Amino acid sequence: MNTALAEAPVTNASRAIAYRTRGSMHGPITRLVSPGDVGEWIKPFIFLDLFASDSPDAFRGFGMHPHSGIATLTYLIAGDLSYEDTTGKSGELHAGSVEWMRAGNGVWHTGAPVGNAPSLGFQLWVALPPALENAPALSQYLAADEVPQAGPARVLLGSHGGATSPIEAPSPMAYLAVQLRDGERWRYVPPAGHTVAWVAVATGALDAPGGAVVAEEFAMFEESAGAIDFTARGDTHFVLGSAAKHPHDLVMGRYSVHTSQAALAQGEAEIRRIGTQLRQERRLG
Repeated sequence: MNTALAEAPVTNASRAIAYRTRGSMHGPITRLVSPGDVGEWIKPFIFLDLFASDSPDAFRGFGMHPHSGIATLTYLIAGDLSYEDTTGKSGELHAGSVEWMRAGNGVWHTGAPVGNAPSLGFQLWVALPPALENAPALSQYLAADEVPQAGPARVLLGSHGGATSPIEAPSPMAYLAVQLRDGERWRYVPPAGHTVAWVAVATGALDAPGGAVVAEEFAMFEESAGAIDFTARGDTHFVLGSAAKHPHDLVMGRYSVHTSQAALAQGEAEIRRIGTQLRQERRLG
């Protein structure tokens, strides 16, 4: 990790881009952030995928899989997805809707495209604090009209511009989906203590201090208390995260991230228990 970034002074000046990446492509999925790379710099945000496809044949969704120690937030920009999870919930998500899955001690979930419409969206992983990493799983699904909006920003987590998400964030953070028209300017002023900040662009491009961020690209900003100024190049749709830094280690399993080996062992034991039950019920191969 670049310690110069971690020790950047807190100022009120507009902060600039410190790092950018186009990630790695896996078919219709672009992995922009993983816990073992950029996730160490921007934790509690530790994983980010952009999924985009023109047909259901190209993107078959996320098969039934487990998590523990984290929360996932899936934001659907375009298309329709079915969902099911082991908290007992199932249904469909449509454009503009949100899936929040606080895995806690362990959960399995799945999602797949419905119909023939193209799919576009982001899936984010958030590291949970010790008080929640082995708590009971909790799922929450928001229709598009249940996501509050402040100006051009839809508030997926946390608060912005007087709007607060109905999803309770596990630690101080904000996660926004923003749409700007060509040439439109927007300034993001983070809440106090949010020294972590980043953006990922789905469509269009942004001019920001330190350069442009184009479609399918991720950019991390300097750690500071400063605002961030954006200008859209073309009609632009992007997500932005800001947070107080997660002060804990990232202890990783295959589908899990915890703050200690003991917490990881407990979560993975629950994942195995649920997996055995799913196989007995013939819901898992």
